[in-house]
Amino acid sequence: MRESENSVSGGGRSQDEREQLMRRLGELPGRQRRHIILDLVCGHARAVLCQARPETPPDTAVEAERPFREQGLDSLALVALHGRLVAATGLSLPVTVAFEHPAPAPLADHLLAELLGTTDDGPEPPPAVIAGDEPLAVVGIACRFPGGVTSADELWSLVADGRTVAGDFPRDRGWDLDALFGRAGRSSCDQGGFLEDAADFDADFFGISPREALAMEPQQRLVLETAWEALEHAGIDPLSVRGSRTGVFVGTGANEYGARIMEAPPGTEGYVMTGSAPSVVSGRTAYALGLRGPAITVDTACSGSLVALHLAGQSLRRGECSLALVGGVTVMGSPGTFVEFSRQHALAPDGRAKAFAAEADGTAFSEGVALLVVERLSDAQRNGHEVLALVRGSSVNQDGASNGLTAPSGSAQRQLIRDALTDAGLTAADVDAVEGHGTGTTLGDPIEARAIIATYGQGRPMARPLWLGSVKSNLGHTQAAGGLASIIKMIMAMRHGVLPRTLHADEPTPHVDWSTGNVRLLTEALTWPDHGRPRRAGVSSFGISGTNAHVILEEPSLREPEPGGKPESATDRACAVPLVVSARSSSALRAQAERLLSLLDGPDTAVPSLNDLGHSLGTTRAALEHRGVVVAGDEAELRRGLRDLAQGRGTTPDVLRGQASGRLAFLFPGQGGRLLGAGRELHA
Repeated sequence: MRESENSVSGGGRSQDEREQLMRRLGELPGRQRRHIILDLVCGHARAVLCQARPETPPDTAVEAERPFREQGLDSLALVALHGRLVAATGLSLPVTVAFEHPAPAPLADHLLAELLGTTDDGPEPPPAVIAGDEPLAVVGIACRFPGGVTSADELWSLVADGRTVAGDFPRDRGWDLDALFGRAGRSSCDQGGFLEDAADFDADFFGISPREALAMEPQQRLVLETAWEALEHAGIDPLSVRGSRTGVFVGTGANEYGARIMEAPPGTEGYVMTGSAPSVVSGRTAYALGLRGPAITVDTACSGSLVALHLAGQSLRRGECSLALVGGVTVMGSPGTFVEFSRQHALAPDGRAKAFAAEADGTAFSEGVALLVVERLSDAQRNGHEVLALVRGSSVNQDGASNGLTAPSGSAQRQLIRDALTDAGLTAADVDAVEGHGTGTTLGDPIEARAIIATYGQGRPMARPLWLGSVKSNLGHTQAAGGLASIIKMIMAMRHGVLPRTLHADEPTPHVDWSTGNVRLLTEALTWPDHGRPRRAGVSSFGISGTNAHVILEEPSLREPEPGGKPESATDRACAVPLVVSARSSSALRAQAERLLSLLDGPDTAVPSLNDLGHSLGTTRAALEHRGVVVAGDEAELRRGLRDLAQGRGTTPDVLRGQASGRLAFLFPGQGGRLLGAGRELHA
């Protein structure tokens, strides 16, 4: 049965009451002890909230996992809460106790540990340092790119179909487009790749006020949402990683969103500094999810996301974190990048990057965000996570004194590749393909191609050339997200067994002597051959500051069945299965049901068994406040129930909805089948 929360009013407890509390704790098992202290904290927090905000209804529920600040308790209120808890428990607590444990649940855990004299030093011991040759496992992917791409599967569909995303400049960003084109010193191109939903953000989902959300630059917002999606894609409940040694490593670049700190618009004061700081791109994600591993924002320009992956690998191997969110993000807050590259005559007039092609006439800029969930291979296997790809090796270096600050160095790129092969314990012939940086410039692409020919192109059997391509021919240059776009493309290529065509490259650049090594440009899609070993690919990214990165990916040796690949058994068909959907609000719940329904109705979707779907919905998604349950025995009942849930129809025997509060209790009336209403009476 659900235990009622303590109703606390007035001052603290007497000495006798404190002794009664200790006796009561001593009589209860561990979980019930925590319930008592959590009720105590929530009750006092509610009393303080009602005192500080008299308009607060007295029956307002204080959420256990939600930070005090988000529930309306400011600094003064937390000081008052401290006084109440000292009086209630008899503990000598620092006045900052509610700042160090910023939500009711962690504060209750701390108080219980203090009362019982147990340790409260941390959520988990440091993971062991692992051997340097253990691969890293990619277990989750989330991304958003122009062209309506919202997943790795959609990115693969775009690449496999040979589509591009170049389109008109957006009209919802306050840019003066009439003055931007057709004049000297302005943009020579009126096409680019832009995220359609860059201005959208579900601030309430993350407990962020509208004023703070307005001051947050879009890159912070996108990384927050994509991090949640990446964890769910890995089969990890995002709420379950709170307090864990999960790291966040994100590459990003220049931010031109919004006002400068000294010019903060009314209502955003106090938020612009954190809302525009690059360091907060990673820090806010760690804060919102409650992560305790390293949080590092990397600015090496276009190589940022691969440098972030390299750093995450080092952190995982050193034991600094047990799981890592790794990615890159770019949203252009102004058209300044187009203007600057137009002045240098380095922008493709048609907005399309012609990587390694004879027609190359400049780069093309785009936007995007991508995150991977990465862990040590042994951890992924122990945790039962599907391994999408392995990171066998990586390297990072610098161009040094090249022919200009932003000019690439062929010798540095050759050394970079050799270092990555050494780190992976592989030879050049062990790698089948390279996803190049390939920005479509007449200087950078030939330098990169010659470095690849000088390394990967040597000592290979003639029948097994190194295949070269670039996703920038589809997406354009997504800048700090570019390396991860390439990583995702090659992971999906391995899974599908296809090397996709690089667009606009029917004729390779004549500025490279392709005969000096066994490297071929992917001018058409090819079946990725099975050479009796895992498929492997190298991925390169180079930053305008001279920082280079190269990563070697490997196909996992054991592939798990694709969703829907197992035929539905007779048991699956015979049993009714509860399928649970949850969200932060009733409208979001309806949207989630609609999204699940559209997924099932997709033309290329293999419908999974009800047992598989029910298990995934129940164990790999966060259990949020608003919940709906569809009880279905077959696909038709599932679709009908989801349709009812999506349309907000009333509760039926097969479709239940409600809002979760309190704790879970199981009620067994025993004679309920014979005594009508016995269950309701017991519940009351």
